[in-house]
Amino acid sequence: MEFRVDRGDLVEAVGWAARALPARTPVPVLGGLLLEAGDGRLSVSGSDLETAARIETDAEVSRGGPVLVLGRRLLDICKVLPDGPVRCALEGSRFTVEAGGTRFGLSTLARAEYPAPPVPPGAYGSVDASAFAAAVGQVAVAAGRDDTLPALTGLQVRLDGDEMTLSASDRYRYAVRRLAWKAEAGGAEGEGAARGVVEALVPARRLLEVARSLARCGVVRIGLDGGGGAGGGGSIGFEGGRMRTVLRRLDGRLPGYGKLFDMAGAAVAEVECGALTEAVRRVAVVAEANGPVRLEFGPESVLLRAGYGDDVAAQRLPASLTGAEEVTVAFDPAFLLDALISFGVRALRLELLGTGQRALLDDKDAPGVHRHLLMSVKQPS
Repeated sequence: MEFRVDRGDLVEAVGWAARALPARTPVPVLGGLLLEAGDGRLSVSGSDLETAARIETDAEVSRGGPVLVLGRRLLDICKVLPDGPVRCALEGSRFTVEAGGTRFGLSTLARAEYPAPPVPPGAYGSVDASAFAAAVGQVAVAAGRDDTLPALTGLQVRLDGDEMTLSASDRYRYAVRRLAWKAEAGGAEGEGAARGVVEALVPARRLLEVARSLARCGVVRIGLDGGGGAGGGGSIGFEGGRMRTVLRRLDGRLPGYGKLFDMAGAAVAEVECGALTEAVRRVAVVAEANGPVRLEFGPESVLLRAGYGDDVAAQRLPASLTGAEEVTVAFDPAFLLDALISFGVRALRLELLGTGQRALLDDKDAPGVHRHLLMSVKQPS
């Protein structure tokens, strides 16, 4: 194997594939990146058995073939290479990387011990890449971080006709985002029609990384295998440009949110989103650990308070309230800020049931597209 490639292209390819490598592993070959050269292209692949990533880039190939090398070591080398062309070659059992008079040698790993890459799932449809990345980012903030409850660390992808719904919950909050997508003939419309809808529960952190990395690709193609049905299992694939990632789907599914989002009898408040976000940031400075930010809504304003005793902060903002004379709610400031930042819209509509109960945040100008449910905490007596 021998090829030449531009230093920038090599850094991008190795860096992207290295995201799939495990932080620690008892299996040395899983720390490797598989490089395959041939037909004017170089492909770089990495996997931790839960995620498999593959990217292609243009290269001048003198001799084709594969090689498996330590991925993070190769990435460190690529980062310090001078700009310009890079010559890479397999010389016996050593892989050499040379550019601008600088030469590195890397030992190779046993190619035969490397797990076979997963077969990419069949195409189901496509979605706008930037819109998908934005939607995943809005929803992933609500996903759980507790690995002892793996289903709650997932982001649920639901495909129904020409609509995709993304949702995530850690039991204390629940985010849902709808966006348009295009099903492919014989893909989602074929199998999905037989099952009504197609659902997949995907690790939220992984999906967020994938969506962000594909945001500039124009279109992301999504593939799903038939394993596990709506309950989980199997894999889901995302492809954009020359980048492809396959993720193992989580078992189970998120609890339904229909009844949670039914806010019958709630008071409705409207407030400017950016102003509320900045106000929460300010008053939360004095909030003690686990201390809430209180929002006291009246007919024409909302008063934000945080802290106790002498260490307190307050700010009043214009707001409107209908359905009640006044309503007071209190939230974990980190959770509230996550929700507010995820919107980034002109104005918010809040449906409020009162202290210790649910509150539903929505975009005032585009209701139902992105909704975020928070539990209001009870105030100390």
